[in-house]
Amino acid sequence: MGDGFVSGLTAAQWTTLRYFGCANRFSRTVSAFAEFHSTTRGTASQTIKGLFSGGYLRRTQSDADSRVVRLDLTDKGRSVLRDDPFESLVRAASVLPRRASEKLGTNLERMIEYVANERGKPPFGRCHSCTHLACKHRGKRGEHSYACTLMGEPLEPVELDEICVNFEQRKLHR
Repeated sequence: MGDGFVSGLTAAQWTTLRYFGCANRFSRTVSAFAEFHSTTRGTASQTIKGLFSGGYLRRTQSDADSRVVRLDLTDKGRSVLRDDPFESLVRAASVLPRRASEKLGTNLERMIEYVANERGKPPFGRCHSCTHLACKHRGKRGEHSYACTLMGEPLEPVELDEICVNFEQRKLHR
């Protein structure tokens, strides 16, 4: 596993690219990245600066707040992520029987939540299980529209599987 410097990137840079590859637009900031990885903004900024210089990330001004700069993967960043050495582990998990794969996913989520709680950090999560997700039926074909009630922004269906800094676990009704 210790495939450091694959494609000329360090382990820290790979971790950063993976984060920006699966974070939603509200979470693609230096602050959110630093919080997610429990590091300082300064350390996060240094790693991000190298990826920006290498053409893997670009800065995008927020439409909602001009003080906020979002970091997005460039085509080069997306391309190198397709050769992510971590993907061999993902492929290995994909050959597990469906039930074992589901249990593995559930247990990993529990472990991540446990570690976050132990450190006094809120867990990041995905919109599909967040209390801030609003879903409305529209149209005759049963189409849905989604929105983040915290941010007051519409969400595209693809965003429901991205990680979010504002995640708050939806309470399950019993």
